[in-house]
Amino acid sequence: MASNLETLVTVFGGSGFLGRNVVRALCKRDYRIRVAVRRPELAGYLQPSGKVGQVHTIQANLRYPASVEAAVRDSDVVINLVGVLTEGGGQTFDAVQARGAETVAKAAAAVGARLIHVSAIGADAESPSRYAKAKAAGEAAVTAAVPAATIFRPSVMFGPEDQFTNRFAALARMSPVLPLIGGSTRMQPVYVGDVATAIADAVDGKAKAGATYELGGPEVLTMREIIEAIVAIADRKPMLVPLSFGLARFQANFLQFAPGAFKLTPDQVTLLERDNVVSDAAKAAGLTLEGLGITPDSLEAIAPQYLWRFRPQGQFQRKSV
Repeated sequence: MASNLETLVTVFGGSGFLGRNVVRALCKRDYRIRVAVRRPELAGYLQPSGKVGQVHTIQANLRYPASVEAAVRDSDVVINLVGVLTEGGGQTFDAVQARGAETVAKAAAAVGARLIHVSAIGADAESPSRYAKAKAAGEAAVTAAVPAATIFRPSVMFGPEDQFTNRFAALARMSPVLPLIGGSTRMQPVYVGDVATAIADAVDGKAKAGATYELGGPEVLTMREIIEAIVAIADRKPMLVPLSFGLARFQANFLQFAPGAFKLTPDQVTLLERDNVVSDAAKAAGLTLEGLGITPDSLEAIAPQYLWRFRPQGQFQRKSV
């Protein structure tokens, strides 16, 4: 039986939030991993994820096809995780998530590699969100170039290095008041480790070729319920002040230039107007985490393991009186 060490997996975006979890999952299964990133000198922390020589980083930028073609050379499997939550410079939604996805797909097709592409729940060519439109365009380009590609659409992901739960916990630590945008919008937060496991399973050949999977956690929660859970874990008690989408979008015109946790773009507000949950069609077809035999972890089970650092007492949470 051939060893997985004979299989070369090239991971675009392997240094990001999802990427580092995917690299760890693949290392545990003994694959050889080539991590293609824009700044390989900043991705050295990935080396200890595997054995000596198992992980190799190289430079590649989805906006430059020649670098992508060089990165996929001799690959057996190609995984594209690259995405941007906000635009900046040449890193636009269209450049990265639409044209960039097409570039990776065509390069994978040229070398005969299997392709796994990560999109997002909410990808829709008719969406008013430019992010969601670009995700849909990327999916279309991928299936056109590699019809047998497996596509994963996760809901909002959480985990130790996320920009979701950590962001709201940080804001709750800094301010006694938190704006609540889209409080009734439903989401299905999914643990990043479960998404990484699904991708590794696809590399193993356990996922259906040419299928689109929708990955969500075990619970469907409103945005209000999610934020309430986050601040409770962080042992903070900010006042949640509902904001209309119109007012939030007006404020986002200015906050899109803000640093760190305060940053909010008009497109992010637009995304919050629609539910972000696994569809009934995906459930019926078994194109979910459960369909892959993965029991998803809940926000309540995982988030306390890393959000404790936002508590006033650190690891020790106040007991209710």
